[in-house]
Amino acid sequence: MRIYIDTSVIGGYFDPEFAEWSNTLINEFKNGKKIAIISDQTLQELEKAPIQVRQVISKIPSKYFNMVALNNEAKLLAGYYIQEKAISSKHLVDAQHIAMATINYVDFLASWNFKEMVNVYKIRRYNAVNLKYGYSIIDIRTPKELIYED
Repeated sequence: MRIYIDTSVIGGYFDPEFAEWSNTLINEFKNGKKIAIISDQTLQELEKAPIQVRQVISKIPSKYFNMVALNNEAKLLAGYYIQEKAISSKHLVDAQHIAMATINYVDFLASWNFKEMVNVYKIRRYNAVNLKYGYSIIDIRTPKELIYED
């Protein structure tokens, strides 16, 4: 299973409210049960984070994560999300995360961002845009929903 993780999942590793589930998901990546998809944008966002947060990614063996980049196609799709009012332009970075996950055909996008990402009404809007422009739907979940797979 390929899971795109945004910065909130990594930061959640040390957050008392989210640590149990972020840690479990990161451990599943470390053990090769799932593949982490990490973007160059996520790495940029992590540059501003405390050192221990930045080091979470280094715990995942390189064979269990793939890097993706914010390319022109992802920028265009993120622009469609804004144009079609699925998300406002002040949340461009979130739109870009969703677009990168979509164009890279991940199984899930994991996030703790309930306002702009893990929100059933927003997910419906993103998927309407995806379908309108010829992309597949995206499934956005919290790490809590993506762990303990048998």
